[in-house]
Amino acid sequence: MDVETRMELITRAPTEEVITLQELRQLLETNDKPVAYDGFEPSGFAHIPFAVLRAIKLKDMLDAGCRFKLLLADWHAMVNKKMDGDLEKIRKVGEYLIEVWKASGIDVNKVEIVWANDVAADREYWKLVINVAKEATLKRFLRCLPIMGRQEGELQEAAQLFYPAMQVADIFYLGVDICQLGLDQRRANMLAREIAPKLGRPKPVAVHHHMLMGLTGPMGAKGLDDDSEIDMQISSKMSKSVPETSIYVHDSREVLEEKVMKAYCPPKNTKSNPIIEYCKYIIFPKMGKLYIERPQKYGGDVLYENFEDLKKDYELGNIHPLDLKRAVVDALDKILEPIRTYFESNKKAKELFKTISGYEITR
Repeated sequence: MDVETRMELITRAPTEEVITLQELRQLLETNDKPVAYDGFEPSGFAHIPFAVLRAIKLKDMLDAGCRFKLLLADWHAMVNKKMDGDLEKIRKVGEYLIEVWKASGIDVNKVEIVWANDVAADREYWKLVINVAKEATLKRFLRCLPIMGRQEGELQEAAQLFYPAMQVADIFYLGVDICQLGLDQRRANMLAREIAPKLGRPKPVAVHHHMLMGLTGPMGAKGLDDDSEIDMQISSKMSKSVPETSIYVHDSREVLEEKVMKAYCPPKNTKSNPIIEYCKYIIFPKMGKLYIERPQKYGGDVLYENFEDLKKDYELGNIHPLDLKRAVVDALDKILEPIRTYFESNKKAKELFKTISGYEITR
């Protein structure tokens, strides 16, 4: 596969930012199998950004020839007080997330699944954590707290200050060439790029994907990034710890319909509209089309085979929000059906889901 095709796969939506494009090109020109990674705190039920959007990007990375490592950041979740900091519960959630990946169509034999717990058993890893911390100031670490979904004023325990050093050390320890994470993780990736030369390591390329908006729509800026648009994205992202703003992969059609019909969806506005986002980043990449049923007096049924046509018609007022929502419910229901079926028919997955359902999900 030529470099241009690989570049297109890695940089296309939902990718939103690459630091830097020149470095990515140079990497692909010299490395047929660069190592890419994404990391996840096992911290609750899977929602569509985790199970669908990130699976779309993972496939792009694999198709581009990347060797991909999926880090189940159980120790990070413990530090961040997820699942009340209970490492055994966190481990169970991690096992559940592996089943979600399988249900989402990810061939786990084509990726390397790494547990932070195994990495933490190596004293060389902790030496690396300390060396990273020695190259950064306390102020710099505090600026990285948004990677944990927290702000400086939310710092609860001194242990949480280890988090940025651990995440940067992960990148170096795993031999990562490409950090393929959400925009909310950019401060950790930038810190890794700054520290890498000081530790005699190559700078990782940062490939950041779009943060899918929650059902309630855009939220006010929270100072999570210096760029106001990125700040809004991070502040408004769909959070699996806030059920009323999230679409979970286990939501029945009835629940899905209830949530989507209540969602923020201003007419003619496609810029800060979660329903439009789900069309762009989930439905069209997965299905390649969207069918909208309407009464004949309002123009009749219409089939969109590319997102830009839908966007244009919506901005012109040719599509009513209610009609769009109904179509999105149908499409998302079809996308999530195989995942729900997998968890109903697979004994291990079903038992894990039942176990996780008995846990209290903590932010």
